[in-house]
Amino acid sequence: PWSASCSAKRRLIDDNMKVAALFILGCLVWGGMAKPEFPEPEKHPDFWKEWAQRTLKNALTLQDLNKNVAKNIILFLGDGMGVPTVTAARILKGQMSGQSGEETQLEMDKFPYVALSKTYNTNAQVPDSAGTATAYLCGVKANEGTVGVSAAAVRSQCNTTQGNEVTSILKWAKDAGKSVGIVTTTRVNHATPSAAYAHCVDRDWYSDGDMPTEALQSGCKDIARQLFENIPDIDVIMGGGRRNMYPRNTPDVEYPGDKKHNGTRKDGRNLVGEWIDRVKDKKGYYAWNRKDLLSLNPNNVDYLLGLFEPADLPYELERNKETDPSLTEMVDVAIKILRKNERGFYLLVEGGRIDHGHHEGKAKQALHEAVEMDRAITRADLLTSIYDTLTVVTADHSHVFSFGGYTPRGNSIFGLAPTVSDIDQKPFTSILYGNGPGFKLVNSTRENVSTVDYEQNNYQAQSAVPLRMETHGGEDVAIFSKGPMAHLLHGVQEQHYIPHVMAYAACIGQNKDHCRTNSGSPSLSHISPTLALLLAVKWLLC
Repeated sequence: PWSASCSAKRRLIDDNMKVAALFILGCLVWGGMAKPEFPEPEKHPDFWKEWAQRTLKNALTLQDLNKNVAKNIILFLGDGMGVPTVTAARILKGQMSGQSGEETQLEMDKFPYVALSKTYNTNAQVPDSAGTATAYLCGVKANEGTVGVSAAAVRSQCNTTQGNEVTSILKWAKDAGKSVGIVTTTRVNHATPSAAYAHCVDRDWYSDGDMPTEALQSGCKDIARQLFENIPDIDVIMGGGRRNMYPRNTPDVEYPGDKKHNGTRKDGRNLVGEWIDRVKDKKGYYAWNRKDLLSLNPNNVDYLLGLFEPADLPYELERNKETDPSLTEMVDVAIKILRKNERGFYLLVEGGRIDHGHHEGKAKQALHEAVEMDRAITRADLLTSIYDTLTVVTADHSHVFSFGGYTPRGNSIFGLAPTVSDIDQKPFTSILYGNGPGFKLVNSTRENVSTVDYEQNNYQAQSAVPLRMETHGGEDVAIFSKGPMAHLLHGVQEQHYIPHVMAYAACIGQNKDHCRTNSGSPSLSHISPTLALLLAVKWLLC
């Protein structure tokens, strides 16, 4: 007994020594990594003071509010792009160009006005992308899972649709004579874009093949059909979703041997063919690959339908650059087509696969999607003017994504925290999820991430709770804005407020009286003489 007791004590001492050694090692690592190299000027107070003074001078220029009429309005929607995702994407963007990352500016960071959006659905504290899309596109909060209908409609109950339809800012713009467009990296009939044109009590009714017989017999229409029928003259539509447009078992043009990509429609309709027939004499073009898209001369195109995949477009990191266009390329073509309208345009752009990356626990995919959307924002900036174009960047909701762990300056955003856990003595990545598929036990304990490639594209970051799919987060999301009336997006606002501001700025929808003169033309009374002259010269030159 005495010998067994001594052995137990020795094991306990050994275990304690191991823990102490690991703790000391962690502290040494932290001590070494806590002094990263950073630019020499940052050591001097004047560096920071001068930077702040430049920022202050720029802020003072914002006292002269831009109250022009917004000829053009653009909404960039980062699906699932919560504030932690914005910050991490900023660091990634910098690190991709060889910088430490923290000091980098995203294009959206340069916008002068920032607000917060409360994202809850009428029946959900933590929302989904359908109810939120109805809010920021139609100006009405709604139930989760429904698009383009009020909260009086009940998910999946077809008979609650009629009488509860709500229209979107895309329709308001079209009714005002503007050109309108939708660009997304998801299916064009996915939750976000569908709220721009559809009225559907179930976001999953992509085609009639996805609908219950009862709903079809009651007269409800699938979302793909509504895309072409509700607002039949949408000028530009680009994204994925080919299979929902063709009759069941029709082979896909790009993957003819893969049955999972075959058409899904039960009604036998070829919606793409019908669209082509309708616009063939109106400078209308259909493209299903990048080459066809980029071969078009936007000056000779009035209507464009681009469906580049059977379902969603691939992640940017996995995109076939020969066959699939980037979000930036799609935005470039869209604006060049839409801006030909002298009355201006409305464009909805969705970086939709940020959300998908997070759901799969693949932070690297999600963040590269966010960086690509920021490139698209940059391209839009080059093609438009802050004087007559209101640009808004926001998200529908957040995710339970975070990064932390006292990482030193310049630490790879996908890298390890500098110390091991003081509980299980194992390393951990800075990026973690509150729940999701990254939960993994090895021999009944947390996986040692140093034994796997945690920087590879599809690595699933560890999560606290095991789920097949990670969930949305419920916190507020950011609204970045610039251009006419952008200052109205301020403070903490309900999400449904966004399209009302955009409509007010553009004098469309229900807000028109404030920007009409006696002659009925848009008023430029708020524009300085110098700015009015510049706009006149630009109009003449263009």
